[in-house]
Amino acid sequence: MTLLILCGFALLAGFIDAVAGGGGLIQLPPLLITQKEVAPAFILGTNKFAAVTGTATAAVSYNRRVKVNWRIVVPGMISAAICSWLGARAVSLIRPELFRPIMLVLIIAMALYTFKRKDFGSAARQTKASLTPIPYVLGFCGLIGFYDGIFGPGTGSLLMFAFVGILGFDFLQASATTKIINVTTNVAALVQFLGAGQIIWHLAVPMAVCNILGGIIGSRMAMAKGSQFVRVVFLVVVVGVILRYGYDIIQEFI
Repeated sequence: MTLLILCGFALLAGFIDAVAGGGGLIQLPPLLITQKEVAPAFILGTNKFAAVTGTATAAVSYNRRVKVNWRIVVPGMISAAICSWLGARAVSLIRPELFRPIMLVLIIAMALYTFKRKDFGSAARQTKASLTPIPYVLGFCGLIGFYDGIFGPGTGSLLMFAFVGILGFDFLQASATTKIINVTTNVAALVQFLGAGQIIWHLAVPMAVCNILGGIIGSRMAMAKGSQFVRVVFLVVVVGVILRYGYDIIQEFI
């Protein structure tokens, strides 16, 4: 029964993550609740294995039907991967919890801006940054990659907002691009979990299969329904991140 529940959440997480990011908010909590006797590192490793497979599948699916600007994506992947590794190394030096209040303010601002601007991300547009995109991509992918390495939740939403707001992508392009960059940062973390043997395989494999299925359904639905659909799901995910951070911060003071 527990495995069926976990697989159901993995399917939903794969779908949500493929459309707008934020699948970790759905997939990780059930693992933490049902596997309380297991060390946290094994929970994170199992979650990462399932998530990476779904994200990679969605990235491949997008790449087949959405034009990806590899001249922008490759520098972003390299910057995000290097800074994600640096962030993981810095975990012992910086308290990850310090990021929660900062992230809560950023995510709320993102939600308000996206909600207010009805045309935000509905179509690609030219911006000042899009004329010389590489320095901007290296900058924001590096910063977000560092955050992903040291803490993590909300990374996909931050990347999508940056590509739409700074480089003028529409939400569909941003989602496709974000998936590719997310695969890079997630694989770096997964390698460490694999090396340490910190994966519960009898849970990770079936969850990965369901995450892949969710990723396929989500990416195809996003491509069929377009940027407006992705925008709506993005707002739902962002509200979920706000509630999660708000709850965590309140719990610290109780």
